[in-house]
Amino acid sequence: MRAWQVHEHGEPAQALRRTDAPPPEPREGQLRVRVAATALGLPDVLMCRGSYPLTPALPFTPGQELVGEVLEAAPGAPAAVGERVMGVSLFTGGDGGFAQEALLGGSMVFPAPAHLSDAEAAGFVIPYHTAHVGLVRRAGLREGEVLLVLGGAGGTGSAAIQLGRSLGARVIATAGGAEKAAFCERLGAELAIDYREQDVVEAVREATGGRGADVVYDPVGGEAFAAGAKCVAHEGRLLLIGFASGRWGQPKSADLVFRNYSVVGAMPGSGFEREFNLSVHEDLMQRCGRGEIRVPIHREFPFEELPEALEEVASRRAQGKVVLRVSGD
Repeated sequence: MRAWQVHEHGEPAQALRRTDAPPPEPREGQLRVRVAATALGLPDVLMCRGSYPLTPALPFTPGQELVGEVLEAAPGAPAAVGERVMGVSLFTGGDGGFAQEALLGGSMVFPAPAHLSDAEAAGFVIPYHTAHVGLVRRAGLREGEVLLVLGGAGGTGSAAIQLGRSLGARVIATAGGAEKAAFCERLGAELAIDYREQDVVEAVREATGGRGADVVYDPVGGEAFAAGAKCVAHEGRLLLIGFASGRWGQPKSADLVFRNYSVVGAMPGSGFEREFNLSVHEDLMQRCGRGEIRVPIHREFPFEELPEALEEVASRRAQGKVVLRVSGD
């Protein structure tokens, strides 16, 4: 089968090599899937560089999330041959979605409904399950509260904006540049702050009458986290989601105590039972069916152009999800 593999670490254009590889063999509880499409994210870029915490041993095939048709189902697998499924690949074992066939398994595999295109289904699970676990389970976002989404134009941030609105929150987002800020507003943010031109802390305080945000959703880390921490309201919750900036946010214990707010981590699938993940997915599918959330697709690339597609992600130009077409629509 055709596959893109990393044989040595570096930038995607240098690290990725298109090869012929044997199809992966599913073990108990796993599925072998013909990949229709796979969504790209910053973790894929970081895996090429060797700087992502879950980078497999060389050589490996990256690609975290995908949609496809089940070709083989090992005993105990969560789907049957012929079913269209979407979910998180077994990329940590080197069998990711940047190939004609990949492995799915565990608790993060779900039926792919007909109303989602291949591109939408490929880019759904990680950002929307992350947003749901973060906003609903971990932060307990309530109707009428203020949600501040850092990096709102990315795949993760755009999911949080939409889900926040669906939950009845007032949503404020940050983005780099006027075009990305406008994108956040189209997704439902009542205010989008261009952090290149505006002071985020002052803008949030002005928008909230000085109170701040009840929940801050941070997939960025670094300086964005530091600004977000200054925006948290009394008894607010600051959600640690990721480190797109290259550095995790660094909470300050004294600040947490004196200002009475919480810092909470959120990661989908991690330690949650299959039944819980299915309930989250069902809720998300209902919101999707009502038109309250959707996967914004920045651009689709053909399989042969994966290095260029990952460079698009690395450049931070994308608004929403970048998708690699492998087969299907």
